[in-house]
Amino acid sequence: MKRFFKISLVVVLCLVVVLAVAVTATIGWRPFLGPRARPLTNRVFEKTPERWARGKYIVENEAACADCHSPHDWTKHDSPIPDGMEGAGEDFSVLHGLPGHVVAPNLTPDPDTGSGSWSDDALARAIREGIGHDGRALFPMMPYENYRHMPDEDLASVIVFLRSLPPVRNPLPKTEIIFPVKYLIRSVPQPITEPVPAPDVSDPVKRGAFLVTIAGCKDCHTPANKGEPLPNMDLAGGQIFDGPWGRVATPNLTPDPSGIPYYDEALFLQAMRTGFVRARSLNQIMPWRNYGGMTDDDLKAIFAFLKTVKPIHHVVDNAEPPTMCVICKTSHGGGDKNQKN
Repeated sequence: MKRFFKISLVVVLCLVVVLAVAVTATIGWRPFLGPRARPLTNRVFEKTPERWARGKYIVENEAACADCHSPHDWTKHDSPIPDGMEGAGEDFSVLHGLPGHVVAPNLTPDPDTGSGSWSDDALARAIREGIGHDGRALFPMMPYENYRHMPDEDLASVIVFLRSLPPVRNPLPKTEIIFPVKYLIRSVPQPITEPVPAPDVSDPVKRGAFLVTIAGCKDCHTPANKGEPLPNMDLAGGQIFDGPWGRVATPNLTPDPSGIPYYDEALFLQAMRTGFVRARSLNQIMPWRNYGGMTDDDLKAIFAFLKTVKPIHHVVDNAEPPTMCVICKTSHGGGDKNQKN
């Protein structure tokens, strides 16, 4: 009997070791230990007119924070925000296919339903590091992985502007992510413990690359599988957005013939300013109304960068009925015109 127990103990220990190695080599221990998070500080960002103006530009245009964190009338071409509701939060139960109930919280300084009780550093940590004011890992639909590249002064400006918004009482449900995604996303947040300097924007392409990161263009215009972008498919389109605006696939933005090689600078600016590519209307899920408020120089820099990206053949045409695409494994317009290399 003792021999049996010894053998059983050895077997159990071996299984534990194998399991530990398997966890370490695959998902890691963060889903069990919780997200990495630095302690909050008592820092407060000084309010200046320059920071307010810069923060307004980032929130409303460059990063389009107000687009996700505000309700919309999705029946209209410009999907307007109801009066007085900018930054008051949005319930994304209208967006089909998410792993649970995702809510972009109320960012106005309402003390009960908004950010009024959050410290400046709690906001800063959420924006760039992905840790909510309550210590949870934020669902990475909030693009904090992109905002990690936001320089310190821009971060301060964003928070100064958010603090200036009129408080709006807007009770919203909590985000509830389903198992196992709610645990897997604990691996995404990363603390920032060193200063983030201003980026090198010494030429239009470098400036455009930074703006594309902050604006999150790749997040929507790169096809994904279960939320993970497909490798070697940056900006090749095909990600599906299904909601009250209809079912639409994002277009290919690369300079391949299946993308937008026919765009010139003037056409790109027209699309961003008006939501139309000549006579063709962009779907209202594309936040052109926000990006259209960017300066000419910033929009031209984005276009300059897009001209330099790798051409990827991936036909995406929302004017055609959805068919299965062998490249991105998704059903979208023009999908049957694609072939694997």
